[in-house]
Amino acid sequence: MFICEQVLSRVMSSPATKATNEEQDQLFRLLRQVDLTPTASQRTMAETLGLSLGRLNTLLRTATNAGFIETTDRASTDRRQRIAYALTSRGASEKLRLTDTFLTRKFAEYDALHAELTGTTSGLSPFKSRTKLMQNNLAPIPELYVSYDSAQKMKMEAADLASHDLTPRQICDLELLMNGGFSPLKGFLSQADYDGVVDNMRLADGTLWPMPITLDVSEKEADTIEVGQDIALRDQEGVILATMTVTDKWTPNKAHEAEMVFGADDSAHPAVNYLHNHAGAVYLGGPVTGIQQPIHYDFRARRDTPNELRAYFRKLGWRKVVAFQTRNPLHRAHQELTFRAAKEAQANLLIHPIVGMTKPGDIDHFTRVRCYEAVLDQYPSATTTMSLLNLAMRMAGPREAVWHGLIRKNHGCTHFIVGRDHAGPGKNSAGEDFYGPYDAQDLFREHQEEMGIEMVDFKHMVYVQDRAQYEPADEIVDKENVTILNISGTELRRRLAEGLEIPEWFSFPAVVEELRKTRPPRAEQGFTVFFTGFSGSGKSTIANALMVKLMEMGGRPVTLLDGDIVRKNLSSELGFSKEHRDLNIRRIGYVASEITKNGGIAICAPIAPYATTRRAVREDIEQFGAFIEVHVATSIDECERRDRKGLYKLAREGKIKEFTGISDPYDVPENPELSLETESVPVDNCAHQVILKLESLGLIKG
Repeated sequence: MFICEQVLSRVMSSPATKATNEEQDQLFRLLRQVDLTPTASQRTMAETLGLSLGRLNTLLRTATNAGFIETTDRASTDRRQRIAYALTSRGASEKLRLTDTFLTRKFAEYDALHAELTGTTSGLSPFKSRTKLMQNNLAPIPELYVSYDSAQKMKMEAADLASHDLTPRQICDLELLMNGGFSPLKGFLSQADYDGVVDNMRLADGTLWPMPITLDVSEKEADTIEVGQDIALRDQEGVILATMTVTDKWTPNKAHEAEMVFGADDSAHPAVNYLHNHAGAVYLGGPVTGIQQPIHYDFRARRDTPNELRAYFRKLGWRKVVAFQTRNPLHRAHQELTFRAAKEAQANLLIHPIVGMTKPGDIDHFTRVRCYEAVLDQYPSATTTMSLLNLAMRMAGPREAVWHGLIRKNHGCTHFIVGRDHAGPGKNSAGEDFYGPYDAQDLFREHQEEMGIEMVDFKHMVYVQDRAQYEPADEIVDKENVTILNISGTELRRRLAEGLEIPEWFSFPAVVEELRKTRPPRAEQGFTVFFTGFSGSGKSTIANALMVKLMEMGGRPVTLLDGDIVRKNLSSELGFSKEHRDLNIRRIGYVASEITKNGGIAICAPIAPYATTRRAVREDIEQFGAFIEVHVATSIDECERRDRKGLYKLAREGKIKEFTGISDPYDVPENPELSLETESVPVDNCAHQVILKLESLGLIKG
């Protein structure tokens, strides 16, 4: 026993220690056998390894004491098979190290033999450069969770801590912090790390990291939190997920962050809009201690932590894995490009879609996952798997591509598909693309060696009708002599909206079926008509007339959410400050989104003076149906002339504070779906203009 412990000690120590090859091989073969056949009896294991039972028993005890192997009891009538063996995380790491050592030695032996017999070297690339990725993608990575017993104790102690209720985006970030998806981060960024990431994509210690992961809070909440304080991080139902030690508190320069991270301080970018109009004004940084992961009731069998995926790859013997990121349904072109990517990399395929927060207006993840599952049988089951990633995307283009690569490396992948305009948000305020089509690929390629994950270029696939197959667009040499077909995302949405045919060469029938369930023709969808304008502009009058006309047509339930009526029934406790006005409009938007989601028509007629709030409501509603903004463009003079309640007079006298158009601003809609001039125009005609607009958009049938 003592001799065996000495051997193990030498094997575990640094490369400078003198462990014989035989000693290293013996431990390597033992760990490998336990990993392959954990339920085998000692006799079977000894025979396989060519050891005596006594020698095997000694090795097993010593490896167990070293923390490489753990034993569990198993139900068996055979007393010789009442114990099962399993590698610990430490044992898996040691097995990988010994595997590397074993293969290095065997490679050297082969190269020497090749030289002896042929007079030349084998010409194979050095082992270490060939297997660096293999080792990294198999070894367990650190998580931030405490043990179950510690978690229960911390839950009790958290009652005395200040709490922060996490936003949906913060919950996504926290989950990936705790499970190692954001490794090497140990919590939300400190100010020094934040500055380094924003300015040069590196943490304070020089480690590559492109995306700020920050805990934003309001100024009011920040005033109650001191540096050095522990706070409890809770989900939106109050369940504690983690604690955080606040080491930093600062007010960031958000304009600078937008310029550096997203390339422009332009609110047309969804993440920049979020940064300025939704995120808190103050950032908190500090290490996180994980108590429990967020609870997901949907697709639980498809959700895997980085270590769960790594264990899965180890179990299947997958040494090379190429990840395919998507936030859209899979069509035939996607299938073809993933096939080609896996073949090019000679790797297994992980379909790894985003099910956290994506771009506003994207198809909901429930529909998308059903689409993925509908076509999964089109892939070879032995070399393909799918897992869901609860990531809150930023749509940051090049930086996002690098970020996605690091996240996939943490999940055990060795290769990553980067597409044209990867994670691009679309057009900026000037109508131009935020990023160039290959900017993401260029930045990824620049850092891929340091990242430890290789890029596979996304090929733009088009359908060649003459050959009845998909081919990369830039590899078709006879373009002038063949018919090339393609359907853009815009065209696909049009066909879905109008109930038109979607050809089988473009998508799988099962995918189209799922999409039509969620996105029926526009004439069958719910929608919201959102009137905005000054008090007295005629919004309510036109909205009432529109409601009557739509009810007369029938087909869908119609609900009017008039500003004054909502104030009386939903928001009676609110005043007229900017904060309260925003809250009132968000309540109206929420009710309208529920009506729209359930196939009804919502007509809203508040003043809604602030563009950012109207945009937020639009984003909430467009997840479920159309949003038609109607600007009732009556001048302030005309509104004041019509004033039956005398509100403008009171506002001019200063008796009503923060009155829109007098003492509070009104953001005129820049691109409404419809603008109505009401002066000298009958109400019936105004309502009819809205009807005609709805017909032109395909929302109602003429």
